[in-house]
Amino acid sequence: MPDPARQNSWLVKTEPSTYTFDHLVEEGRTVWDGIRNNLALMHLRAMRAGDAVLVYHSGSEKAVVGRARITRPAFQEPGQSDPRFVAVEVEAVGRLTVPVTLGTLKGDPALAGLPLIRNSRLSVMPVSPAEWEAILAHGKG
Repeated sequence: MPDPARQNSWLVKTEPSTYTFDHLVEEGRTVWDGIRNNLALMHLRAMRAGDAVLVYHSGSEKAVVGRARITRPAFQEPGQSDPRFVAVEVEAVGRLTVPVTLGTLKGDPALAGLPLIRNSRLSVMPVSPAEWEAILAHGKG
């Protein structure tokens, strides 16, 4: 559970046909890269070691499925010469008991300001402490 006074909370999206939360659990940790949107890159640069992360499966699943944490803040994306492209290292924390679908997120008035609802194409976004708690509450089933 993040301490909102000391940590930031984030949501990252992944396409399950490319990389799933199960892959992250199996690997333990991974480099989160391939981000090209300027706003999403700005969010990656703001991440600190210890920050809490929700992992969202896009595509046909459309659900928050797990929790992770940042273990290494932004660094030059491996294999990229352009300094704009950064990555972070992410470590699996645990699967949510119940996936929290986009429909559930949209149906909760406490989550009306969630960037995922306002800007569904953004792949990395901040999550407020209240939004974090609401999503985890839904994820307990």
